[in-house]
Amino acid sequence: SRDITSSISHFILLGFPSSPETQLLYFGLFSATYMLTLMGNTAIVCAVWWDLRLHTPMYIFLGNFSLLEICYVTTTVPNMLANFLSTSKSISFVSCFVQFYFFFSFGCDEGFYLCIMAFDRYLAICHPLHYPSIMTKELYTGLAIFGWSCGFILFLAPVFLITQLPYCGPNVINHFMCDPVPLMMLSCSEDTTTQLIYSAFNAIFMVGTFLFILCSYALVILAVQRMPSAANKRKAFSTCSSHLAVVVLFFGSVMVTYVSPGSEHPVEVQKIVTLFYSVITPLCNPLIYSLRNKEVKAALRKVFGTEKLV
Repeated sequence: SRDITSSISHFILLGFPSSPETQLLYFGLFSATYMLTLMGNTAIVCAVWWDLRLHTPMYIFLGNFSLLEICYVTTTVPNMLANFLSTSKSISFVSCFVQFYFFFSFGCDEGFYLCIMAFDRYLAICHPLHYPSIMTKELYTGLAIFGWSCGFILFLAPVFLITQLPYCGPNVINHFMCDPVPLMMLSCSEDTTTQLIYSAFNAIFMVGTFLFILCSYALVILAVQRMPSAANKRKAFSTCSSHLAVVVLFFGSVMVTYVSPGSEHPVEVQKIVTLFYSVITPLCNPLIYSLRNKEVKAALRKVFGTEKLV
């Protein structure tokens, strides 16, 4: 079946069809967003790397999460920007699947990182006395590696299954990236098994990680409620509220798209939702984390040299 599959050598990514002037406007807008996202997340990575006071599990996870965000936006945005200026808007068969694999692997890793960060907050707030003996260097290093590698391992199967589908005719994807749902719809065989496996895979991942985070925070909130000191309460809540804001942004938009895939959403809505979690969320995350957190703010001031290095 490989020869049928390769009868399509490339796909056309429609992106956001509009006049050339509007395409230029989009290019300017998304270039600015991309640069700000890279700058914001790089600033957090540097702050965590350089400031020894931030060499604690919570900030090490945050630094890794920001690095993930950089990788995540880079899988789709540069190609999208090139397409705004291109007339052909084509992407080779292999590049398309490579993009799909990396985008979803990094996205999956972000979900795992949000779980790891929730688990870390749960341990720190609900078991403060045991926290140093549980969250050892071995554990947080192991968790950091687990967070990066999981998506790459898990997404091998769905990508492999979708590449095996026969593609013999229309090669136009009405999207700005190689999204699996429009890809499966382009296949000339209606392969319900692959669609089912893919939907089940997404649903289990989304619901599983989301429930894990929800339970962790429910326990955290209960523990915070029982704290005698108001100052400690405030500190615990401010750390958790920034984290929860990121969780809601990420999972809210992703669930809209992937837990109920395919024909239920008009294509335009799906594009806008995808845009939201692939471009807008990574832009907001550094803002949410740095604005709500005194330690990160202080470290960022050091990075930008507005405070003497301690």
